[in-house]
Amino acid sequence: SGFVHVKNPHLDSMEEDVLYHLDLGTKTHNLAAMFGDIKFVCVGGSPSRMRAFAQFMRRELGLAGAGEEQPDTGAGSHPTPCSGRGPRSPSAGHGMGTPSISIMLHELIKLLHHAKCRDVTIIRIGTSGGLGIEAGSVVITATAMDSSLQPRFEQVVLDDVVVRSTELDKDLAEELLVCSMEIADFPTLIGHTMCTYDFYEGQGRLDGALCSFSSEKKLEYLGRAYDAGVRNIEMESTAFAALCGLCGLKGESCQFYLL
Repeated sequence: SGFVHVKNPHLDSMEEDVLYHLDLGTKTHNLAAMFGDIKFVCVGGSPSRMRAFAQFMRRELGLAGAGEEQPDTGAGSHPTPCSGRGPRSPSAGHGMGTPSISIMLHELIKLLHHAKCRDVTIIRIGTSGGLGIEAGSVVITATAMDSSLQPRFEQVVLDDVVVRSTELDKDLAEELLVCSMEIADFPTLIGHTMCTYDFYEGQGRLDGALCSFSSEKKLEYLGRAYDAGVRNIEMESTAFAALCGLCGLKGESCQFYLL
């Protein structure tokens, strides 16, 4: 049918579904009127970056209000505001790490469901560390992998460990790669993305407050990751891939490798 799925039978019995971190609700807002025509959603870590992205897209598409400051739909105190809402293509900042992006995605997916959106494509854009690639490259994720180099997202639910698939849309990845050929400044490739729970030890860095391994051990680990097809490292892709896949969203993740 193309509709966004939610797999929670409890939602039907709720008087109102409040999307706390987006400052929206099914009784206080007409979500279908506000968001029902959405076909594309872009998410990224920094709200300010995503606000700038929304302004850029308004200018590129010639939309009304292109030169105006874009308001947040979320309250200023919330960690994951949705910014730059516009016809068919909102953008949202999801913060840093899998817990933060998971909160935002739960509420964003419910928003798209309540708004009766169909055939939605969601793209995560951001920065990452690179592995064996040129600085300035863009990595389109083939599969998100955890720190053990497995294609999975592990979520503790009550006292059970639930394992979910992290496959992303291969056709969308190829389509984005073709689009990248129109931009000469950014070499682009498809590769696996490793998602960690930490920026320092979890990514093999030697400059954190703690470091329990040698530089030799680090290089051996990163070598195994490269041999497994990993080309970049970040902290959100497994949660993103798992939630998109379970809820019927056509999703892909693209990261710019900084030095």
